[in-house]
Amino acid sequence: MTTQTAALQRMTPHELTHILFDKQPLFILDVRNESDYLDWKIEGHNIHTLNIPYFDLIDGVEAALDQIPEGQKVLVVCAKEGSSIFVAEQLVEAGRTDVYYLQGGMKAWSEHLEPVKVGDLRAGGELYQFVRIGKGCLSYMVVSNGEAAVIDTLRMTEAYTEFAKQLQVKITHTIDTHLHADHISGGKRLAEQVGATYWLPEKDAAEVTFAYEKLEEGRDIQVGNAKIAIQPIYSPGHTIGSTSFIIDEAYFLTGDILFVASIGRPDLAGLAEDWVGDLRNTLYNRYRELSDHLLVLPAHFGQYTELGERGVVSARLGDLFANNPGLQMEDEEVFRKTVTENLPPQPNAYQEIRQTNMGKRKPSEDEQREMEIGPNRCAVHDK
Repeated sequence: MTTQTAALQRMTPHELTHILFDKQPLFILDVRNESDYLDWKIEGHNIHTLNIPYFDLIDGVEAALDQIPEGQKVLVVCAKEGSSIFVAEQLVEAGRTDVYYLQGGMKAWSEHLEPVKVGDLRAGGELYQFVRIGKGCLSYMVVSNGEAAVIDTLRMTEAYTEFAKQLQVKITHTIDTHLHADHISGGKRLAEQVGATYWLPEKDAAEVTFAYEKLEEGRDIQVGNAKIAIQPIYSPGHTIGSTSFIIDEAYFLTGDILFVASIGRPDLAGLAEDWVGDLRNTLYNRYRELSDHLLVLPAHFGQYTELGERGVVSARLGDLFANNPGLQMEDEEVFRKTVTENLPPQPNAYQEIRQTNMGKRKPSEDEQREMEIGPNRCAVHDK
């Protein structure tokens, strides 16, 4: 083994995730094109990034060395891995130590799911949050007495089946809180893989091409032998069928209606003016009737600052009514203007993603991956 090979190290998305969770210092040299970097990059507490495109480094890294700190862990990142290995090897040849490349590049970073435990259930069992840290998506697994339900399943279904195998539980239900527009749902696919029941709000399913179980308010879903009430609360606004869940009278899964630092946008189906009233009614009336002590668990987060202890994204409902900017607009016209004008850019390929989630498009795995590249942008206040 050469000195160069011995010094260059690989960092997996799992390892990088825990660096971010633990707020460890890391310097990232991102060698993608500037436009890709500006659209979407790795961010975190104590993370410093520098973008120098790969083509500016082909002939050597000497001109960049004074911009890269010594005595600190350095991670080189590219789209798929190859370019980062090339540049990282040059850094090692230049005498730098503690140099890493990101295994699988930003492609793998976008797809990595990290399960973290949210808490226990009173009758036995647990609730887990799957953090897709590279894209800001969140999904959930409710576990009780040998059974599990997965909520807002992402397309990387192997992450759920492997975790269920570790816990020795059978997935019996998959549930989508709404028809997603920023990522491809894995709910139907996972249900078919494991023989589970797939649930979807009927009002979001008018154009779907497959069979599903209607998600209706007041219709509890049984997970295991213990009584775990997953109570759908019809909460339109992000979509016309958006549905929230209260689990164990403690956990409040809000889908894309309410986030920790923002609220859901109503424009991804082209019906912002039609849905803005529903969104306001859900947030300012229906949610205010609920207990302030419920722990809000959204389907997305927009900024790394929303990651809490152990990486869990959550907040008490009462705290959000006090601090979330989307819940402070008592004037209805101010609210309407905020959620329909000057919104962040829409998610990449969101129309194609909606069509895929309806079953109208059948893109390949590579096409699905390309459609999902970039941030989720489901929130009003996301940058």
